[in-house]
Amino acid sequence: MTQTLTAQDAFRAAYENRYTWDSNFPGFTADVSFTNGDASHSGQVAIKPDMSFEVTGIEDEAAKKEIEGQLWEITVHRVRRTFEESHGKNSFEFGEKYEDGAQEIKVTGASMGNSYNIKNDTVTFVNRKIRSVIVNINTFETLDTPEGYLSLGYDSVYFDAETKEPKGGSSFFRDSFDKIDGYYVLTKREITAKENDEVVGEKVFAFTNIKF
Repeated sequence: MTQTLTAQDAFRAAYENRYTWDSNFPGFTADVSFTNGDASHSGQVAIKPDMSFEVTGIEDEAAKKEIEGQLWEITVHRVRRTFEESHGKNSFEFGEKYEDGAQEIKVTGASMGNSYNIKNDTVTFVNRKIRSVIVNINTFETLDTPEGYLSLGYDSVYFDAETKEPKGGSSFFRDSFDKIDGYYVLTKREITAKENDEVVGEKVFAFTNIKF
């Protein structure tokens, strides 16, 4: 008897295909450089086995917060949680099927109104409401590894949740990873901010001398 794949099955496959660090992740230290336009800052970072992190050697508080924000982004996407831990209070249903082969997955339950597009066990689009803002994330390029995929090129666009009008322009991300001591680690992130298709800011975060 042939078993029909449900929307939850399809989304679970994509969720579990993301690259994450395993329970043996030992943490690491690295040198960090942050360039924001003409300003540059250098210091050190540490991500610990429990996914807590710290930034040292940078006195500029605004620059330090920028780097802390990136460390939060890194850890939140690499931490390993089961599907039930992340989505146990949600239900899923199929939405639109697109010409490129992507399948829309609509979310009901605790995260009602959110949606995803999946293709080849990869999440290619995220539509998520965060309080008064809706964020759309389009993934254009991925790195496929034996342990799951990593996003290399993607953008984020924000909208007002009430009016659906664009809010704050868009940001394009370009990530680079190296495999070090068995773990893929972000070594460079370039962020280009645009408003009305014009570049209004460029930031580069580089992580070197990575030691586990």
